[in-house]
Amino acid sequence: MGDEEGGDLQGQIETFGRLYDAIAGQLAKVIVGHQQAAGEVLTCIISGGHALLEGVPGLGKTLLVRTLADALDLGFSRIQFTPDLMPADITGTSIVESDEAGAKSFRFQPGPIFANLVLADEINRATPKTQSAVLEAMQEHTVSVARTTHRLPEPFFVLATQNPLEMEGTYPLPEAQLDRFMLKVLVGSPDVDQLVGILDRTTGSDVPKAAAVADARGVLGMQELVRRVPAAQAVKNYVARIVRATHPEAELAPAQTRKYVRYGSSPRGAQAILLAAKVRALRANRSNVAFEDVRAVVAPALRHRLILSFEGQADGVVADDLLAEIVRSLPQARDA
Repeated sequence: MGDEEGGDLQGQIETFGRLYDAIAGQLAKVIVGHQQAAGEVLTCIISGGHALLEGVPGLGKTLLVRTLADALDLGFSRIQFTPDLMPADITGTSIVESDEAGAKSFRFQPGPIFANLVLADEINRATPKTQSAVLEAMQEHTVSVARTTHRLPEPFFVLATQNPLEMEGTYPLPEAQLDRFMLKVLVGSPDVDQLVGILDRTTGSDVPKAAAVADARGVLGMQELVRRVPAAQAVKNYVARIVRATHPEAELAPAQTRKYVRYGSSPRGAQAILLAAKVRALRANRSNVAFEDVRAVVAPALRHRLILSFEGQADGVVADDLLAEIVRSLPQARDA
């Protein structure tokens, strides 16, 4: 890399940092706590992925996504998933129209999925048939209706919220759909100080609101820069070995994985780790991915991609604990 190209890249990294901080700052104006969750959701946006936010009702999952939509000057759509929601309610449908001469024709009426930023609220309260309606959109950025394929606007993100599966009236997302979410973000309960902050911001006359600080061009530029961040072969090998170690039949798998995991992560998990690690490197003003970047994003990238065995479910095993053991058991370098 020449000096001129390197200087240009460093300038782009600095611009990236300023834009990231501006977006994060708008989120912090409205959201109390949840810094890690907000950072993980923003990582998905910047790297072009989709995020699944999980937590009990009332923790601010929907508010987090709405605030992000306010901070980004993008087309926003909210879909409230309910048991009676139908696939056509999401994707759209063809309607019959008549012209002045009485001739009839079909016209496609786009559904709410046709937006840049789609909030799929309480996605696991809809039936599996309806949940699957977003599969093609998430993977291909297209929607097929009546044998016609319609492209979705770019950039396109699905930020879905779900209640824990133990709650009444929920339908588990199929593995194929879970795999299409880049990160699974856990939204926890606030502590006492954070609760006081929530009361201060939400029970007075002046409720804070985020301002738009980035547009589609800015987001697409950030995504392009993320793709350009190099990763050394040793780092890529480390990512591959982590993902391989999630499979119980693999030689790299530790004892707990062999005992409690039925199926490990797909290659999408490796892609999610590396892309999220690139975002973390850029946030640290670095133009290359470090091993520490990889370790920091393993849990959100893989926790929804581990399918536990019956024994694992019965023993109440937590995927994050299994992933932490995998990271501890693997040296950074293959010959270490």
